[in-house]
Amino acid sequence: MTKLKRFLRKKNYVKIPLKLTATNHFEVVASINGIRGRFILDTGASNTCVGFDKMDFFQLSSQASEIKAAGAGATDMETLISKKNKIAVGDWRQKKLKIVLFDLVHVNEALTAHNAMPVDGIIGADLLKKGKAVIDYDTKDVYLKLKKKKRDFKR
Repeated sequence: MTKLKRFLRKKNYVKIPLKLTATNHFEVVASINGIRGRFILDTGASNTCVGFDKMDFFQLSSQASEIKAAGAGATDMETLISKKNKIAVGDWRQKKLKIVLFDLVHVNEALTAHNAMPVDGIIGADLLKKGKAVIDYDTKDVYLKLKKKKRDFKR
């Protein structure tokens, strides 16, 4: 076992494998509201996002948003916000995650043009910060810190 892996395991981190795509993006499997999907891990994306076309698939309720999305060559895109979602990445869990919904067609067109599979969304810096993420580029793994279990105090 490598030093990093051993160190992080002692610090209550869980290892999640990443897949390197044909476009040199890392892809990860995650579940939103109990439904599995494929996501790009994007440290440059400020928020975790899902495409408008996957709103029903992931059982997301949404509300209007003033936020405009930008990225992958597109700017000023309309968005919706979905609050209080559950997400699981490997054994790491988070309740009450806010997800930004926007049109991911341009992202998926770029992926498929380079022989990569389309994705359901993007795991952004918001989740990576909450999980105190450590990315091991050499082994293609991301480590997320598990929340400490509450101890039962007996008096």
